[in-house]
Amino acid sequence: MIVVDTNVIGYLFLASPRSEQVERVFEIDPIWVAPRLWRSEFRNVMAKYLQAGYLGLTEAITIMDRAEELLSNGDYDVPSAPVLALSHASSSTAYDCEFAVLARDLGLQFVTVDRQILVHFPDIAISPQAYLESHPASDN
Repeated sequence: MIVVDTNVIGYLFLASPRSEQVERVFEIDPIWVAPRLWRSEFRNVMAKYLQAGYLGLTEAITIMDRAEELLSNGDYDVPSAPVLALSHASSSTAYDCEFAVLARDLGLQFVTVDRQILVHFPDIAISPQAYLESHPASDN
């Protein structure tokens, strides 16, 4: 089980240069969790893809449904006090801190491509590439 941010979820469902790498992370650990916030962030990604004409409405809804299914047992409410405290201590956004607090509370790694998160939370945050390198079964 790993904590993933919205970007990582997006790379699994939307074609990008990082998709193959994220798919390999998923093969190693298909149990992904995230704060409930991921839904709103991912809906916003879907809305931007719709507005740009990259997806049709039916396709966007299907992708959203698949993402929600993937995390159906893995989205969590995160308490405000530790999120605000961590944001204050790290100068990170409260959004980012929700993912970091969840990872710390659950004792999990937090897979992200966000450089700022990787710098601010080196004790829990790991890039997909570093995650793959730390798991020999990944066939790097």
